[in-house]
Amino acid sequence: MDSLEASNSGAPPRFNFLLQPEFPLNALILASDALRIANQNSGRQLFDWSFISESGEPVRASNGMWFDVDSAIQDMPVADVYLLFEGNLPTQRNSQRLLGHLRAAARFGAIVGGVDTGAFALAQAGLVGGSGNNELVLHWEAVPAFQERFPTATLKNQIYLINDNQVHCAGGVATLDMVLDLIARFNGDALANEVANALVHSRREPMAQQRDDGQLESEQNSPSERIVSLMERNLDFPLGLNELASELGLSQRSLSRLCKRTFGESPMRLYLHVRLQAARNFLFYEEFSIKDVAIACGFSYPAVFSRVFKAQFGQTPRAFRAALRESQSLAMRPEIRRLISAPTAGSRFA
Repeated sequence: MDSLEASNSGAPPRFNFLLQPEFPLNALILASDALRIANQNSGRQLFDWSFISESGEPVRASNGMWFDVDSAIQDMPVADVYLLFEGNLPTQRNSQRLLGHLRAAARFGAIVGGVDTGAFALAQAGLVGGSGNNELVLHWEAVPAFQERFPTATLKNQIYLINDNQVHCAGGVATLDMVLDLIARFNGDALANEVANALVHSRREPMAQQRDDGQLESEQNSPSERIVSLMERNLDFPLGLNELASELGLSQRSLSRLCKRTFGESPMRLYLHVRLQAARNFLFYEEFSIKDVAIACGFSYPAVFSRVFKAQFGQTPRAFRAALRESQSLAMRPEIRRLISAPTAGSRFA
């Protein structure tokens, strides 16, 4: 996809930003403002865009702010680019209606993409995993949960990916880099660079890593980064101390000294913290059973998992997820919930 043209002859390319509950507001602001600046600086209406929710009602972002939209999904205008903004609830709110609209947009040749954890919906819609579109990008925190649900997908440690008519982005500031790339493909690099300058940003290549995961040997990969990366890649079957040292090319004594000096913990205690953080992310993003989360993070017995999780986070895994989901649920349609919880006029006389 070297260059792009609007599907409607003579009309500026349109972006539909599809917002799901708990979406990342920072990513949306960067994406839409990049298009606004492109129009402003060029003195022409080069791009149009709309904000969409499934119901047409305001959507709550992950920071608690409510965002008004332009239309419901069934009433949204035909667009050249459909970007789905997902965040803390990557699968729980993906209805068949939403997935059907994503499939239809792709079928008719539009660019369809996911931001942050939007790849979950694209995979649920059957838009990834097939021939030629098996590679994707999403926020690194959600990678273990995605791999557990969609094990055949190839996840890339980079900030965004544009592959034919699919785009995938890790979210955050990477969203700006992806939209700048799309601007360049529609209207040239000069305009994209001008927008980047206006936002005091230096464009990055899509292959730039989300974070340094230690998998590539380089001067930038410190031993401590390689240790944590190795542990994160071996959650379900934790390595022993000897195996860790061997994989890292260190003696057990050197590994122990390094962990103590850098993290203040022994290697195996550090490993436990890494596994517990991964378990927390599983509970945060997905609805796997407690037993499945325990197994995915290397705990043979759910009871042991619950005990060490509570020692670390002050709640059992079940209580942690219940409290998180309750707070997210209470944020859905608060005006209706207020009416439900308010006493009726006749209740005082009951």
